[in-house]
Amino acid sequence: MHRLPLTVSVLAVALALGGCGRKTSDANKELPPQTVTVVAAAQHDISGALTASGRLIPREEMAVAADLNGYRVARVTVEEGAYVRRGTVLAVLDDSLLRSQIDQVRATLSQQQVAAEQAAAQAIRVDGLDNQGVLSKEAIDNRRFAVRSSRAAAAATRAQLNDLLTRQNHLAIRAPADGVVLERTVRPGDTSSTGTAMFRMARDSEIELYAELPESDIARISVGDPAEVVLASGRRLTGQVRLIGMRVDSQTGLSIARITLPRDPELRQGGFAQARFTRTFSVLAVPEAAVHFDADGASVQVIDAKDKVSRLRVRTGRRAQGLVEIVSGLAAGQRVAVKGSAFVLNGDKVKVAK
Repeated sequence: MHRLPLTVSVLAVALALGGCGRKTSDANKELPPQTVTVVAAAQHDISGALTASGRLIPREEMAVAADLNGYRVARVTVEEGAYVRRGTVLAVLDDSLLRSQIDQVRATLSQQQVAAEQAAAQAIRVDGLDNQGVLSKEAIDNRRFAVRSSRAAAAATRAQLNDLLTRQNHLAIRAPADGVVLERTVRPGDTSSTGTAMFRMARDSEIELYAELPESDIARISVGDPAEVVLASGRRLTGQVRLIGMRVDSQTGLSIARITLPRDPELRQGGFAQARFTRTFSVLAVPEAAVHFDADGASVQVIDAKDKVSRLRVRTGRRAQGLVEIVSGLAAGQRVAVKGSAFVLNGDKVKVAK
């Protein structure tokens, strides 16, 4: 067995220790900072779209009922879907019983008018006979009272006749305004009732979309905004927001936007349609690449004045044109990392690309 000289062994150990020292020194050297590009959060105009669905309903629905109770419907002159003008006869009630009453009252009125004329003639004959002794004062007064009484009776009967004639005129059920007949619930032979609608109409044939939106979205639209409405058939119509509801349903969290639509025969009450609202908003936004999402939500990497990274939680909104709206958590002017942001951690120092 040969042994190395002592000087050779010592030299080998020294070389080995020297090599380990160089490796440790290299590991302790600091890595260069990650290079990132930054963008300042700023206001941008972005186009956003909201969608809402709902049912088609009349802008103003009219219930048409008879003014009189207990009259038989003689005929119906319109069907559902008919467009009618104000005053158009929709149905007619049988007036046979009313005609007989009118004839009776007219006959009574004729008799009373004759009696009034006779009483007036008799009263004229006693003019100038007061205190003459020809007739007693009582007899003269009775003739004069008879004139007034007969005239009053004739006036009461004339009022009764006018009431019957008014009733006769109301036996024709007429449209209260221009519009389209949405529903007909009356048939010939039915008995009229003031509490039951015979027809339902849409005033001026105006049908609207009763669109339902979440409370968070209803604040993003305004009266007068345009809306593209898609019908069940796929047809597209251009509408306009006429009214925004002031109430949020406590069960669904939805509110209402009523959208006016042009007159179209395809618009039917109760039909389904969808609305799309497109608007341009000025919002605080950053590029999409600057926003990171994980189980805790959205965040951005903020670069401070010393080029150090801070992770901030943010709440995002609309997305468009490669931008993301920042609803809260970030202020205008703050710098956020974009390219290279995925490779840096909270507290890291970075190199900002020029």
